[in-house]
Amino acid sequence: MARPDDEEGTAVANGHPPANGYLPVPGEAPAGKVSAETQNGPTAGCLALSGVSRDSPKATASGTPDGPKTPLAPEEETQARLLPKDPGEETPGGEGTLVPRIALSPRRFAVLLTFSAYSLVNAFQWIQYSIISNVFEGFYNVSSVHIDWLSMVYMLAYVPLIFPATWLLDTRGLRLTALLGSGLNCLGAWIKCGSVQQHLFWVTMLGQCLCSVAQVFILGLPSHIASVWFGPKEVSTACATAVLGNQLGTAVGFLLPPVLVPSTQNNTQLLARNISTMFYGTSAVATLLFILTVIAFKEKPQYPPSQAQAVLQDSPPGEYSYVKSIRNLFKNIPFVLLLISYGIMTGAFYSVSTLLNQMILTHYEGEEVNAGRIGLTLVLAGMVGSILCGLWLDYTKTYKHTTLTVYILSFVGMVIFTFTLNLGHIIVVFVTGGLLGFFMTGYLPLGFEFAVEITYPESEGTSSGLLNAAAQIFGILFTLAQGKLTLAYGPRTGNIFLCVWMFVGVILTALIKSDLKRHNINKGITNGDIKAIPVDSPTDQESKTILMSKQSESAI
Repeated sequence: MARPDDEEGTAVANGHPPANGYLPVPGEAPAGKVSAETQNGPTAGCLALSGVSRDSPKATASGTPDGPKTPLAPEEETQARLLPKDPGEETPGGEGTLVPRIALSPRRFAVLLTFSAYSLVNAFQWIQYSIISNVFEGFYNVSSVHIDWLSMVYMLAYVPLIFPATWLLDTRGLRLTALLGSGLNCLGAWIKCGSVQQHLFWVTMLGQCLCSVAQVFILGLPSHIASVWFGPKEVSTACATAVLGNQLGTAVGFLLPPVLVPSTQNNTQLLARNISTMFYGTSAVATLLFILTVIAFKEKPQYPPSQAQAVLQDSPPGEYSYVKSIRNLFKNIPFVLLLISYGIMTGAFYSVSTLLNQMILTHYEGEEVNAGRIGLTLVLAGMVGSILCGLWLDYTKTYKHTTLTVYILSFVGMVIFTFTLNLGHIIVVFVTGGLLGFFMTGYLPLGFEFAVEITYPESEGTSSGLLNAAAQIFGILFTLAQGKLTLAYGPRTGNIFLCVWMFVGVILTALIKSDLKRHNINKGITNGDIKAIPVDSPTDQESKTILMSKQSESAI
């Protein structure tokens, strides 16, 4: 058994726990946070979580059971939450240090692909009306505003339902949330099959409302699935792949409806048959994916895939408070800035996607099919951007710089798209649309992953849910405002409106302070420069440890 002074950085002997509120720190620590006792003393190298020296009068008073407790700073509270609070817990050191069981489950790919597939179908149902809005206006004898609401209901439903949905994810888990998302998506698709008559617009709206509720249980899952199932070297790519399914659904929604339901206003029966074919095909695919969700989805793998997950899974369940988590997120200034800037970017994307058909047909009459192909180009380019950004993040971990760069390039792409839309050459719109989509759609997984990093150890589902809620709010406001500006003054004015807001988003993104908390926890594993504090894991009931690196301690 190694003695306390056998290894560099082992400050506490085996079987002797650190005092409450202290974490053994190897080497040097910031001035004012390390006790002034002698090097060989029992408290040498201890980091005071209260921010004072252990031998100071204040520390002595706060360390006693009856003494007043010193409130922790936010970053110290975060660190304290990751440490065991039982004074009887063992702290092994040096040789014989217990290492947590970290493993990657092969099932993670089935979970990811199944989720991406039913997210695809949900996104397809979101955009399938808007891209052929003129066709549905004629079939149901309604105005363009009614058709726009078939898209905006997705955004409207998300805002009030996001809080119960994220609460359900945090308290009841991933599997139930996934089943609700896939099941409601399937049910909404089947209801729309009964709306293929000209007087049944309310039925198709009912089905779309159910699909919009399903979306609430879908959009917040990519970062959660990536964190719970994937290792630190693949988590950003996994998140990008999960978001990719939704983007691919939007792409298919731009491509297939103009092909399956061409404009045949003079033949209502043929039009109804084409719409019915699209609805029944969607329902069949949604049903198959619901069955696969029942089979493939599990709550979590047997062993955590990363040290950051091991820390969270080993935390006592009673410590988690959903309300406190929400409060902590809104007290996190970098997250609030990201919340607003993400909402602006994604809301602008939603608005452009919803109104793309109207913008294209204003300058290129009769080009419904090409409008769909331009939308497809926009999203496919964005899918490539998402994957490349995910790979880049996994390789470099430069979250702030990558997010800001992509945001600036999205703004530039929007400006170019705005002032080249009316040149009269539709091939130019294909190119500028692809450029815009590459950066604007590629930004979506960056926002998710950046939020998880700066808010760890708060729930990924909660932070992602709030980001999506902001996106829906901005999406509704932007769609309504841009739609009115487009009808009154033309597409250029509406697009300039978005450009101004995206410039504001660039400024807000530049102000975000980058503090990669999750990465700092995982970094302790790769560097091997770690300290160990054992806890009992609820995952496999084996004794595991929480490992903290010197870099993590100084960062927190």
